[in-house]
Amino acid sequence: MEKLAGRVAVITGGASGIGLGIAHACASAGMKLALLDVEAAALEGARRAFGGGAAAPLALRADVSDPASLAAAAEQVLGRFGRIDVVCNNAGVLTQGPLAESSVRDWEWLVGVNLLGVAHGIRVFVPHIRAHGEGGHVVNTASIAGLSALPGLGIYTATKHAVVALSEVLREELAGDGIGVSVLCPGGVRTRIFEAGRNRPAVLGGPDAGGAPSDAAIEAGMDPAAVGEHVLRAIRANELYILTHPEFRGAFAARAEAILAAYDRAAKEPA
Repeated sequence: MEKLAGRVAVITGGASGIGLGIAHACASAGMKLALLDVEAAALEGARRAFGGGAAAPLALRADVSDPASLAAAAEQVLGRFGRIDVVCNNAGVLTQGPLAESSVRDWEWLVGVNLLGVAHGIRVFVPHIRAHGEGGHVVNTASIAGLSALPGLGIYTATKHAVVALSEVLREELAGDGIGVSVLCPGGVRTRIFEAGRNRPAVLGGPDAGGAPSDAAIEAGMDPAAVGEHVLRAIRANELYILTHPEFRGAFAARAEAILAAYDRAAKEPA
């Protein structure tokens, strides 16, 4: 998608962090924006940050774990802009702790947002991209945790590995429609992901204000605006993998080499 001006981008988790960084990058390319987020106050702040006028984004409260909520948001986007060209399934949450000590509600929350939220976004928005027949793009936010194992973040890691896999499949399935697919796998970014418990539903054990890292750890992360520029480039070039932190290459290489070694052992064993 080299020509982005005038195209419509829907961004979940779009009111802060990486989502807002992607929004600013898309706006710089002349795109029209629909920002979806579960946090009403953050949405209002993001809307105001873009200013008024025709370029103002459509800010909608939506819960990606609820397909009906996304479907209602899609109707409002179509009512405002008449089409959808790009969807960034970016909303995500995180818990910490050993897998053996995790709770059923931990799993339900992370799978509901990080994995099913992406699945719902695909199901709801891709048919509208297909409908106008002019192609488009899907960006799914995973994590460096989708390419390596991160002890202490087991549920998060599992959901992000799944997002990488479904993005690889989706790319093959949508190629014939002229719809590109990218999966974003960033390392540390200056977001509030470690404070995600603030939005955890009561029925799933929330809200929870704990778990935030130190300010120094947050400040050491990449600027979300820089991540947004990586995403914009990938949309234009139809790149499958969007990697922002090359320092994690070694960990991925070690994993890949271990898998290849296992294949080599299998090839030497009798059938």
